[in-house]
Amino acid sequence: MVLSRWQKLTIILLLLYWPAIFILTHIPLTYVPPWVIRADVSDKIVHYLVYFVLVFLLWSAISPHRKVNWRRASVWWVLFVVVWYGVLDEWLQGYVGRNADVMDFLADLAGALTALIILSIFSFWHAALILTATFIFAATNLTRANMAEVLPTTIAAFNLFGYGFFSILWVEYIRRFIQVSAPEVKWLRIALVLPAAFLLTVRLFSVILGRGFGLTDTVAAAIGIGIVIATYYITAFFRCKIAKKSLFS
Repeated sequence: MVLSRWQKLTIILLLLYWPAIFILTHIPLTYVPPWVIRADVSDKIVHYLVYFVLVFLLWSAISPHRKVNWRRASVWWVLFVVVWYGVLDEWLQGYVGRNADVMDFLADLAGALTALIILSIFSFWHAALILTATFIFAATNLTRANMAEVLPTTIAAFNLFGYGFFSILWVEYIRRFIQVSAPEVKWLRIALVLPAAFLLTVRLFSVILGRGFGLTDTVAAAIGIGIVIATYYITAFFRCKIAKKSLFS
């Protein structure tokens, strides 16, 4: 089986992500950094998001161009692996001074099922946009503490790379499903509108929830969007220039 470029990238991300979450969930409580306690993040939300992303990466590595079909064995294998990993993860925590929690496992299962349901309704690129947007929104607005105040640099970096990644997915979606291409001005407008609208929506919810607008984080997110869109646009512009020179030479 020949793996696509996206599958290869996803497998690399999965090989980094899965060991990372295993290590983080097995750090003894006495070694948990003080900022984690100050952040007062709901561990159920964290469990939900972690497994939400894990299932998306697993499915992307296995079958990125197909919707989840509940009649196929592949989806049940993914669910089987994730469920038993969740059970094993909770059980092993007892050996590092942490407590196994059924509610944590149920949050894991909810995150996994949510990802699979979205992937069963939408095609890959639609689902990727929805899943990424959901993760960014939840990480920004569904924590108990204002993370921008607890970890300003880290959260600014999260916004920079998170919205940058969302913009990459959107540009790839445009390339596949919308009949317009860079360096047309129309492409530039379309490429900017969804990431900008999403950023504004997230920030408005932050204001409604009493977290403030978050100017630094907003600027970091806007820079992430701008870098991605500008890179695609400039690359396409020079490609067109080179193509025209080749045509008339």
